[in-house]
Amino acid sequence: MGYLGHVDAYSTKGMTGIAAIRETMRQELMRDPLLFLIGEEVGSYGGANGVSGDLWEQFGDTKVRNTPISETAILGCALGAAMTGCPAIAEIMFSDFLAVCLDQVFNQITKIRYMSGGQVEVPLVIRAPIGGYIGAAAQHSQCVESWFVHMPGIKVVVPSTPADAAGLLRAAIRDRNPVIYFEHKALYKMAGNVPTDPDYMIPIGKAAIVRQGRDVTVVANSLQLEFTLEAAERLAGKGIQVEVIDPRTLSPLDEETILDSVAKTHHLVVVHEAWVTGGYGGEIAAIVADKGFSSLHGPVKRVGAKQVPIPFSPPLENYVLPEVEDICQAVEECLAKGDKP
Repeated sequence: MGYLGHVDAYSTKGMTGIAAIRETMRQELMRDPLLFLIGEEVGSYGGANGVSGDLWEQFGDTKVRNTPISETAILGCALGAAMTGCPAIAEIMFSDFLAVCLDQVFNQITKIRYMSGGQVEVPLVIRAPIGGYIGAAAQHSQCVESWFVHMPGIKVVVPSTPADAAGLLRAAIRDRNPVIYFEHKALYKMAGNVPTDPDYMIPIGKAAIVRQGRDVTVVANSLQLEFTLEAAERLAGKGIQVEVIDPRTLSPLDEETILDSVAKTHHLVVVHEAWVTGGYGGEIAAIVADKGFSSLHGPVKRVGAKQVPIPFSPPLENYVLPEVEDICQAVEECLAKGDKP
């Protein structure tokens, strides 16, 4: 599954998400003599999740730097380098571990440019894997995007396909502001056509209309985009035409694309893997209620994880995390409770 319409104008190569991320980093490390990658096990080991692969063999310690087991040190070093004009990609082994170094992000990385009156740039990308469905249990399976959407001063990017993984990562690396880039573990094995152009980028802050529809808008990203596309196929068999939007960037959010879609379909469902309570879906619902209320003919529905820690047991994990059936049910409930004039 997936969508490739935005890459049709490019020469492409089939690759997995993990290869798309690695090759984009390789191209950017070659392009910029100051750019470097830093993180736990990113060197000869190839990264905890195998993302950095052979980059250390090609570039050595100068540009691919292993660190001790200290997330605070990783981000502190990356921030210091970025402030002196040396762009950095900092890998945090699991997004769950961002809690360990949250002060570095919340009180330092996001605020330095503002507090310096714009005199200090922070060209820093934080890469961190998110997501469950792999039996990794409560401390290695979470989606924490909403923490960072709440913080001014940092851009939040969540790719859903290998092509987007490449285009958004390159845009993040070339940005002169801090960007946090969340890559779902399922994306690593996902296959797709990726542009080979070393300058291929997807603008940060621009959503994609993945599927056209007339009856209901569903906003979904990351692995939930794949689930939503499957749900849309099932619902089409019932005569329900679902319009699917991938925000791709959560901060800044492409409000216009979402509002325009809701103005057409008059219904909205927001799907994400994170817990419903406090998830970014609530922010999208609030934006539509504020700026597009007159377009709505029914309630806004949210689909997300149940409010418990992510279980280790696969059957329990699948029960807690969103499934295709949950999306179908939310869409049908949204339309059933609607009050079309």
